[in-house]
Amino acid sequence: MKILKVKKLRDDAIIPQKAHPTDSGFDLFTVEDIILWPGDTMLAKTGIAIELEPGYEAQVRSKSGLALKSGIVVLNSPGTVDCGYKNEVGVILHNTNKAGSDKVFKAKAGTKIAQMVIQKVELPEIIEVDEIYPAGTERDMGGFGSTGLNAAKWKCKRGAVLCPNLEKLIK
Repeated sequence: MKILKVKKLRDDAIIPQKAHPTDSGFDLFTVEDIILWPGDTMLAKTGIAIELEPGYEAQVRSKSGLALKSGIVVLNSPGTVDCGYKNEVGVILHNTNKAGSDKVFKAKAGTKIAQMVIQKVELPEIIEVDEIYPAGTERDMGGFGSTGLNAAKWKCKRGAVLCPNLEKLIK
């Protein structure tokens, strides 16, 4: 995709921009002052709408500096903006600092709050099947967390180890 069409929904909106020509992410800016208390989540407005070509999505991601220095992340990162969505791009921000702490995040309108990466996506046809091959492999028997170092310690409610042979492998 060579061109991303952006419509300002408010006069004070800022068109997404890159800090450097080779950056993959375009900075997104808030159009409203933000006060986000520790542990709280909010939908921040950008004042823009975008037009994506079919087969593309916009991924809304956290800014690494905001995450590291202020504990502010995009909660559903990456958030997806589908090509059919034509309304205002919103950013779900979350203050990861412990509730009750004094780390309140404050930002003025015009502050960079997230980044947007345009990504090509596959649009496969989905068909229902009776079997998935190969089935019954050791990999699919373990489930979530079955390949980590502490996987043998994960137990289901009945107390059975999810992957019984794993204890021998990690000793």
